[in-house]
Amino acid sequence: MTYADQLARSQDIAGKVTRVFQKRAQTAQQQYDERFRAAGKRLLDNGRASSNGYEDAVDVFQRSILFWDTLRRRGNQFVEQAKRGSEPVLHFEYEMLLDGRGFSRPVNYALLRIVPPQGVVIDDKKRPYLIIDPRAGHGPGIGGFKDDSQVGVALRAGHPVYFVTFFRDPQPGQTLLDVCAAEQRFVKHVRALHPESRKPAIVGNCQGGWAAMMLASSEPDETGPLVINGAPMSYWSGAWSEGEGDNPMRYSGGMLGGTWLASFTADLGNGKFDGAHLVQNFEALNPANSLWDKYYHLYANIDSEPPRFLDFERWWGAYYLMNRDEIEWITRNLFVGNKLWSGEVRGMEGVSFDLRAIKSPIVLFASLGDNITPPQQAFNWVADVYGSTEEIKSRGQVIVGLMHQDIGHLGIFVSGKVAKKEYTQIASVLEAIESFPPGLYGMEIAERKTADGATEYDVSFREHRLEEVVARFNRFERVDELPFKAVQQVSDFNQRAYELFAQPFVQAISNDVTATWLRQFHPLRAQRWMVSDMNPWLAWLGPAADAVKAARKPDAAPGAWHAAEHFGSDMLSAGLDFYRAMRDAATESLFFSIYGNMFSTHHTQTADGRAARHEPADPRDLPFVQEALAGIARGGYPEALARVACLLVQHDQPIPFARMLLRQELTREYAQYVPQMPPDAWRRLRGEQEIVVRLEPEQALAALPELLRDTDDRKKLLTFIDTLLADSRVQSVEPTAGQREMLARIRAVLPVQAAKPAKQPRQAKGSAQAH
Repeated sequence: MTYADQLARSQDIAGKVTRVFQKRAQTAQQQYDERFRAAGKRLLDNGRASSNGYEDAVDVFQRSILFWDTLRRRGNQFVEQAKRGSEPVLHFEYEMLLDGRGFSRPVNYALLRIVPPQGVVIDDKKRPYLIIDPRAGHGPGIGGFKDDSQVGVALRAGHPVYFVTFFRDPQPGQTLLDVCAAEQRFVKHVRALHPESRKPAIVGNCQGGWAAMMLASSEPDETGPLVINGAPMSYWSGAWSEGEGDNPMRYSGGMLGGTWLASFTADLGNGKFDGAHLVQNFEALNPANSLWDKYYHLYANIDSEPPRFLDFERWWGAYYLMNRDEIEWITRNLFVGNKLWSGEVRGMEGVSFDLRAIKSPIVLFASLGDNITPPQQAFNWVADVYGSTEEIKSRGQVIVGLMHQDIGHLGIFVSGKVAKKEYTQIASVLEAIESFPPGLYGMEIAERKTADGATEYDVSFREHRLEEVVARFNRFERVDELPFKAVQQVSDFNQRAYELFAQPFVQAISNDVTATWLRQFHPLRAQRWMVSDMNPWLAWLGPAADAVKAARKPDAAPGAWHAAEHFGSDMLSAGLDFYRAMRDAATESLFFSIYGNMFSTHHTQTADGRAARHEPADPRDLPFVQEALAGIARGGYPEALARVACLLVQHDQPIPFARMLLRQELTREYAQYVPQMPPDAWRRLRGEQEIVVRLEPEQALAALPELLRDTDDRKKLLTFIDTLLADSRVQSVEPTAGQREMLARIRAVLPVQAAKPAKQPRQAKGSAQAH
């Protein structure tokens, strides 16, 4: 690249960065103005109410005492948790089955069995659920934080539920690969407890999501369907557009100079990384909520809010530790390196984690409102790993995407509404998903009201092409990910420099005493234990709060004072949101100004290979497609049955869940006509035949006689078709003209008189279609 080219590219980058910053600033100002006008209108509407100054003063005083007493109770709760070493915040009773601290390579993980609540009946033959919570600063239990949760949904459906928990302090020398090995042992133990059940479903939340993916790729024959919720699998991805800044967290690694800061912090902790630093990063993403909104909401609703506030703070304020090796592995391989999907990460035996080795269906749940794990990070790894729709099908993989429109990152795991809607429907369709033809599907949940006012949900699926999904989520074709290559190189340089020049000195001055003091005086911990009964200056607060509660008369008719109070709160919150928007816009601009120019100086887009990977290509040039087409006339009855199913399927149409259930029902009822093979092997076969039918439909049809040379196999297939057509459940939906024509053509190329249907048709149970 010439100097003129470099200068031109630098000017292009500066122009785009300036444009985006100006748009973000304009959007931030518009949002602030809208909130100011809305708050002013509420003040005018509500400020006319009469108000008694004395009663308002008493109310303010009482609420203030009760507010600070709630914070004191939070502090006491924090101190008690710390004394006990912290515990899972599970809403349910549990018993420990395996304790990883006693393994040959000890880890601070354990396997729990959730004890069903009274009145809940569990069927041990049903598929067990294994839930893995994130270890990202907080403690475990968020997957079973309340009755309406992932644990509660699975229990109410009659499934045995197991939970992977972890303790506050890591075992000396444990690594994330040791943790993965322990989780493999947990899965095998669950399978041994339920030998007559299907393979366990693995539910992974955030960091637990990519841990579940590592587990499934290293033990593909042990795990059942995977439900991955808000997991940052492709960390460089995000949304860089001329609008509101949605995903500021992905820039943190570059702005902090890479992974060295995590190593430095762990060295200050005498080899242990304090999870409070991660929680502080999360809080910094939304200063309005962290510094004001949640506290004002408590203050304004002090008569009803404390129990919910304290319950959530029990989890949010429990800070866990990691070994230096663990946090360095995460930052180098995921946050900065982005290597998990690339196959560069290796397990205990030196074998790479190949996500393509996963045999079970994968459900990916993300939200457009998540600024910690945006949908691009949750889904882009599919394009990185598989590259094309044809490869997904050739490998027999089923991937289902579910998108929430606005819920935040924590809401994905803790929202009762999400549990009642999304998780309940996911649990109801998991077994049906295993029978799906391979491909990439979108799951849609439609809400409707019944005649008696109850809420019911209709689930449907629509198959998508990977290329279309990637283009829709990444309208800049992921060019904004290229500067992260420069971040990785700068990070490697800084890491080596730190290890060479600074790490020996930092480790020499660190010990258990200094590490303990640093942890105890971390701002998030200090604000809790300083406002607790440990503080002798607050000895009066508890008795004062008791006296206020005894005399408390909540104001049922807010007046002008309350309206002014809410206005002030709204303005303070809006100001903090405006600050956040401008801070994120400035950070983003600085990031691309530095690393965009740095990358363009030493690389071109095609040199990275990422941009070229997503360019449209003829699927026939792909090796696995050529292999499938070369075998168009090879095979037998299983290949013929799969091919006929592909010839008759309707594409580009929503697939109601009822139709999927009917497929399962018909498969079980007419088992004598269906090849008996493992589900993953059948999906792979079906995927290969779908590639053949899509690319060479005429040859695929003409080659059917070659697959069915045996007259008995030919009769068996035609009898199966006639039997299905005679079933009233299939007859309830009229076949399309294209399907009728294709049936006639299939019969024409297989000139054998079919036997009569082997079973009498049953009465229709509902409207559904087999194909």
